[in-house]
Amino acid sequence: MRKDRLVTAVASVAVLAVTAVAVWAAIRLGAVEEPSSPAALSAGAPSAPAAPVVAALERVVVPDVLAVVPAGAGAAQVDRIRKIAKVADVITVAGGAVTLEGKRVDVLAVDPSEFRSWTPPVTAESQALWTALAGGRFVAASTAADDLGLSLGATYRLAGGEAPSVALGGTAPLGLPGVDVLVPPETGTRMGLVPSVAVLVNAPGVKPATLVKKIRAILGKKAEVMNLHTADRAGTAGSYLDLYKRAATACPGLSWTVLAAIGQVESDHGTNVGPSSAGALGPMQFMPATWQSYGTDGDGDGKADIMSPFDAIPAAAGYLCAAGAQKDLYKAVFAYNHADWYVQEVLALADAYARKFA
Repeated sequence: MRKDRLVTAVASVAVLAVTAVAVWAAIRLGAVEEPSSPAALSAGAPSAPAAPVVAALERVVVPDVLAVVPAGAGAAQVDRIRKIAKVADVITVAGGAVTLEGKRVDVLAVDPSEFRSWTPPVTAESQALWTALAGGRFVAASTAADDLGLSLGATYRLAGGEAPSVALGGTAPLGLPGVDVLVPPETGTRMGLVPSVAVLVNAPGVKPATLVKKIRAILGKKAEVMNLHTADRAGTAGSYLDLYKRAATACPGLSWTVLAAIGQVESDHGTNVGPSSAGALGPMQFMPATWQSYGTDGDGDGKADIMSPFDAIPAAAGYLCAAGAQKDLYKAVFAYNHADWYVQEVLALADAYARKFA
């Protein structure tokens, strides 16, 4: 387990109620054309285009507020949002409404390398999905794809601006209300999407309602500012909150709040996945040697991935259970990290989570 201490604050309990509207096996990908083999290229023929490069996922950012500004947010407004106390991350993207298969859909034009961090963990982790987007295809929210009857790999006309025809590269839960389709920036420009029409804000430790009020004051009455922690959205499958709750059920008597507290201390719920100075990795900061014994395939994809919250969180529950959490919680947490200060901090945070979500 992780040996170096992360400075934590009880106020950051709000980071758990994330907005991911995901299911366990929700990503579908269209067929991707393979580049021609060297033997198939004639002498002097141009080489196949290089595959698009998408930066590897380094962290997952929990969006707390989504603001939609019809005319686009100005640079000064975005700068003021960034200066709100405890705001950690802000991203702006172009967007607009277009027609797809005869129905209105809301589209965002995003940089795959940058935007993937703001999506639910199961979506953010899919390198193939974001590579398809970077390659000029579009990605549809799982629900939108089902509602519209879209077929993977098929080409569709996105009626807006130059109305380009674009192939569907994949579907996945996007975790944002009203967002149906993602396109790469170049396609968004052709479609005439409005720059900075959507603003996503991450502010751990700030009450979402307070954050909404401050952002609305900056953006004005025409902006629609949404709290992404409303009761009907928080804790759905794919969120860190739900992952902690699901994992705890495998160890009767172990509260999900203990897993949440460990997740906060170890990586701030996936924000800092290491490696630590001791070599620990992933959202629950397992040492690779420990992972060999306790690694779990939590999402049923056939592998136990130390970097995946879908695997690491159930593995942490299994470790604590094996360490006797049902009989002596203090001893089990001490086994996770051999330090009394660590146990005391985890238990204090667990109590804070219990009170926050009572």
